[in-house]
Amino acid sequence: MLTFLDLVLTRKRKALADALCKNTTLPSLDLRYNSLGSGEKALAGAIFKNTALTSLNLRYNEFSYAVGNALANALSTSTSLDLNTSSNNIGPGERKTLADALCKNTTLTSLNLASNKLGSEERKALATTFLKKNTDFYKSLV
Repeated sequence: MLTFLDLVLTRKRKALADALCKNTTLPSLDLRYNSLGSGEKALAGAIFKNTALTSLNLRYNEFSYAVGNALANALSTSTSLDLNTSSNNIGPGERKTLADALCKNTTLTSLNLASNKLGSEERKALATTFLKKNTDFYKSLV
């Protein structure tokens, strides 16, 4: 049984997307430094169709606007997930889509948006949304 997959700098995105749609046992996936900047909507959708995935590292992938929105939309249906999207190009344009996704997702355990193009107002709005929807975590802070 596959329990960890590190595909740093992979070039086989279509094959990976197909495999992820079919895999039901992979809990951890590391796709950092893959330049998933454009045309990776299929991969974004496949990642979040994999309900076994609990840890996903997408750091340093230079997301395009379309990929950022595809990830945000997919996030709205994902299961319990620790998600690292730091050091990408996620900016104010994706904030609303991401906020909407966070409103729908009550199982996200961790979201790292560090070193993106989000201003202080966007970060504050997303943090508030995340905390309100994850009531157990929110209650622990009050």
